[in-house]
Amino acid sequence: MTTTGEDHVAARGGPWWWARRRSAVLDVGLAVVSALECGLEGIPFARAAGVPVAAGVVFGLLAGSVLVVRRQWPIAVVLVAIAVTPAQMGFLMGIVGLYTLAASELPRRIIASLAGMSLVGTLIVTFVRVRQGMGRGDLDLGDWFVPFAAITTSLGLTAPPVLLGLYVGARRRLMESLRERADSLERELQLLAERAEERAEWARNEERTRIAREMHDVVAHRVSLMVVHAAALQAVARKDPEKAVRNAALVGDMGRQALTELREMLGVLRSGGEAVERRASASVPLAAVGVAAAVAASRAVEEESGPCLSELEELIGQSAAAGMVVDLSVEGEVRSYAPEVEQTAYRVVQEALTNVHKHAAGAKTHVRLAHRVSEIAMQVENGPPPEAASSARLPSGGNGLVGMKERVAALGGVFVSGPTEAGGFRVSAVIPAA
Repeated sequence: MTTTGEDHVAARGGPWWWARRRSAVLDVGLAVVSALECGLEGIPFARAAGVPVAAGVVFGLLAGSVLVVRRQWPIAVVLVAIAVTPAQMGFLMGIVGLYTLAASELPRRIIASLAGMSLVGTLIVTFVRVRQGMGRGDLDLGDWFVPFAAITTSLGLTAPPVLLGLYVGARRRLMESLRERADSLERELQLLAERAEERAEWARNEERTRIAREMHDVVAHRVSLMVVHAAALQAVARKDPEKAVRNAALVGDMGRQALTELREMLGVLRSGGEAVERRASASVPLAAVGVAAAVAASRAVEEESGPCLSELEELIGQSAAAGMVVDLSVEGEVRSYAPEVEQTAYRVVQEALTNVHKHAAGAKTHVRLAHRVSEIAMQVENGPPPEAASSARLPSGGNGLVGMKERVAALGGVFVSGPTEAGGFRVSAVIPAA
């Protein structure tokens, strides 16, 4: 990050009011030179005024040393230079004082007033001195030379330092403005980078959650049915070999279906990872990689050929084959919906049936599907499990209801679940058709 003015002062601070030690050395050097100049010029002034030479030298030294405070009090330096102008001393102090005054942050009216006072003072003193010189016979150039010399000298000692000071001050203010703007832009870029990283992290978390939900939906139902069929197979293996064979075939079919869906999901993850690696190899920023990876994975999952509502009967048939007493009722005119709507509706019914297998084995279950004008509604309700029902001791991760609610909420729908008065459990969801 670039160094701001305050940081610069803190990093390279000078003594007293100076921002840098180099500035202090420069001002002290100028003050010494100005003091020596005024001290030497105080000798003829003392002789002309009829005062001791030592007094004139001390007066010149004191007047010239005022230049040391030019950065802190430029007005005082200019006023002292104007005051000693009749004594014909302090030329360096006047020039440097006017330059410092013009380059400062003081209002322009103050700068113009003091520059005008210095100009008039120099003009009058020069006019009087040149006229006195011509009166003594030192100069014999004509009457025109007096005003010419006065105007030229006053303008030469006033205009250049003032104009140079105004230019340097304007340039300094411009550089400070550009530096502040650069600092502001850098801070904004840093904030944008942090926000982009946060958005990328949020996108990655969302995608991880979505992948976990897909994996849960893909694996949980198939494996639950396999466990139920395996338990039934164990129970009837000796009593009814033919039924045991059928159950074994069902277990094999469901295992193959689970493997097929797992391969599809892993293919999606692998393609998303390759897309991230390609983008990273192109030297794309980390935040852009995260967002692009999340978008790519989301598109890949969306483009995956997922289940649809036409497969509900097959889903319910698999549960019935596993020993569940389940029926399906459909209301309204059957029509097609967007793929994500049909997939979400299918997953809700699938997860609800899986929960029945886990927690209420043998309970009678009703699946209702309603096609409405602008929405589709589904409800899976089971009664209390029979007391004599055998339990397959299926593990539960506690993510089924959460996953269903997230799926429905992502499409702007409403999800409600809870126990019924009869001791069963009900899962209801309404998803907008559009």
